[in-house]
Amino acid sequence: MKNKKNIKVVDLFCGIWWLTHWFVNQGFNVVAGIDFDPLCKYAFEKNNNSKFLDMDIKDVKWSIIKKLYWKDSDIKILVWCAPCQPFSLMNTQKSQYFNNEDVELKSPIRKFADLIKEVKPEIVSMENVAWLIDEKKYPSFSYFINTLEDNWYKVSYSVVDCTKYGIPQTRRRLVLLASRYWEIKLIPETHKTPVTVRETIWKLSKIKAWEISKKDNLHRARDLNDLNKRRLDAIPKNWWSLLDVKDQSLIPECHKKDSWKTYLPNVYARMRWDKPAPTMTTWCTWFGNGRFWHPEQNRAISLREASLFQTFPMDYEFFDGNWTMSIQKISKQIWNAVPVRLWEVIAESIKKHLTKFSV
Repeated sequence: MKNKKNIKVVDLFCGIWWLTHWFVNQGFNVVAGIDFDPLCKYAFEKNNNSKFLDMDIKDVKWSIIKKLYWKDSDIKILVWCAPCQPFSLMNTQKSQYFNNEDVELKSPIRKFADLIKEVKPEIVSMENVAWLIDEKKYPSFSYFINTLEDNWYKVSYSVVDCTKYGIPQTRRRLVLLASRYWEIKLIPETHKTPVTVRETIWKLSKIKAWEISKKDNLHRARDLNDLNKRRLDAIPKNWWSLLDVKDQSLIPECHKKDSWKTYLPNVYARMRWDKPAPTMTTWCTWFGNGRFWHPEQNRAISLREASLFQTFPMDYEFFDGNWTMSIQKISKQIWNAVPVRLWEVIAESIKKHLTKFSV
């Protein structure tokens, strides 16, 4: 990005780079990424010319961060993508977060708001689960907005349908942008029709459960026990679930309850070739934790397929070659990433904002 100003970005909860990389691609200087998961260090630093700081955000001394990483900067940009598990609909204990004063006071969003008051970056961006926008259940979001506005930020936020920006999975995210200069908004939607499962993974070689592609070490799928193999054999291709099989013994007993009838098609089911993938979760490469079966092949999706649905590039390095690769660890890293294309959109929006107002 051509700009005479010295612009520096700090990435909170940076993970393995999904946010930082696209800021780098847009010409920004990301000087540091902060996360409390040390397993993210290799991938973050390998794929970006940036420093990984292994620490919890609550332990960060921002006077030191400003001295080491924001020294001499004309424009400070602070981007934030906190873990969304407490706010997720998949969290069975989510009711404890609704209108809970103690939990609200400890909310990472409140901590981020207080941090902004202290640091006063010129540009701020955050994203999280869509339902965080419900102020009755999550008053911490209102606190965050009020804090920004009280500190002279122009704020815009909306719930984004990720398929409208070319992300091949059904996912909705709350995206916020704030600037101390002037009004700031996301760039317009880029796709009128969704990118499908077929468009995303059809070129990958066929593999079986627990097989590793000879061409791609990340294209590997979990093994299946005999019962799950029988289940897959019984399910036709492309968007069928256990509800459709004749042999009812293949359906788990707990799923035969009336309360599970609407849920089952989204748990033991195949993806559909001509639709986007479902939202990726931490168990997206597992068999019975979502609609994560391959549309045709008798297996759950591979690590490579999950990474492509999350819009990671093919040349991304997730792990050190000397590290014994764990499917579950890499699945967690892939899932923890918000679809990386979304942060490309955010980075481009900030770039256009700075260019428009010549700052």
